[in-house]
Amino acid sequence: MIRLLLALAVTLVAGTAPAQAQVRIKDIVTVEGVRSNQLVGYGLVVGLNGTGDSLRNSPFTERAIEGMLERLGIGNLSEEDMRTANVAAVMVTANLPPFARMGSTIDVVVSSMGDATSLRGGTLIVTPLSAADGEIYAVAQGPIAVAGFAAQGLNASIVEGVPTGARIENGATVEREVDFAFAELDRVKLALRNPDFVTAQRIEQVINDSLGSGTARALDSRTVQIHTAPKADIAETIASIEPLMVQPDQVARVVIDARSGTIVIGANVRIDRVAVSQGGLTVSVKETPQVSQPEPLSIGGVTVVVPDTSVSVEEALGKFAVIDGSVSLQALVDGLNAIGVGATETISILQSIKAAGALHADLEII
Repeated sequence: MIRLLLALAVTLVAGTAPAQAQVRIKDIVTVEGVRSNQLVGYGLVVGLNGTGDSLRNSPFTERAIEGMLERLGIGNLSEEDMRTANVAAVMVTANLPPFARMGSTIDVVVSSMGDATSLRGGTLIVTPLSAADGEIYAVAQGPIAVAGFAAQGLNASIVEGVPTGARIENGATVEREVDFAFAELDRVKLALRNPDFVTAQRIEQVINDSLGSGTARALDSRTVQIHTAPKADIAETIASIEPLMVQPDQVARVVIDARSGTIVIGANVRIDRVAVSQGGLTVSVKETPQVSQPEPLSIGGVTVVVPDTSVSVEEALGKFAVIDGSVSLQALVDGLNAIGVGATETISILQSIKAAGALHADLEII
């Protein structure tokens, strides 16, 4: 009977223990050097239905039109000859993904620079895209797709979304590759997205257990260095590491969005034994207008509305709820719910508990 009771107790404890979440290494780290690069360019969108830049208010658009026409062999145009409202100056941005090869295509984002009201129906003219080093890595061109719209009448207007911003799917062609000989590396570094010494040590242990001792070494809370065997394929090594499962650790943190009333409490948050009371005043103002009628057959009497205002003050009795020390996340939530408070009151309570030194977690307000 004693053995049966002990086995039952162990089963109950195991059944109530929280499950340990494990994730793939590829979801919590990035490989050093494997990154995207930002590209930017200045161009013109043509074919707009009178919604482009006004050249008087956007002189840079006029200069860009002059330069484009001169390159096409059309010059000696006066300002009166270029009174068009179908052209808009735009900035074109894109991200060059890692290992992008010459001839591949990438998406671009087009954003108006002048006073154009909409880019709908426009076409982007050939626009070189350069990186921070000044070299051109891609060239963009093509019809743009606008998600928003704008409509205007004589006395009213409506705008949905942002009609002055657009995208071009596969709108840029890669013309230059980034020099990076990844296959020739004999060692790489894995960078944790959320730096943590415990997580870095666990990643090191999992990789060494799978690929052999000495393969991985945690350098700090953010970096784990991977050593490859001589003549080993570095890409194959990374491919074998990324699917490995590891349990990441996390810092105890409470995140509060005061604008929307959103509260996110981490699993490792702990609170010392405290007593919390919540209460307040509720002021109610009620307007009950009364109609005053004149007497029958009275001369000069008019019907008037007599205001009748009643004000009442109701004080809520604050009751204390005791939250035991070193409570778990579920116990903390149950303790706050026992007081019967909403999100706004909960934010104030958490801030007060933190000020009292009883909240053992980072309180982050965004």
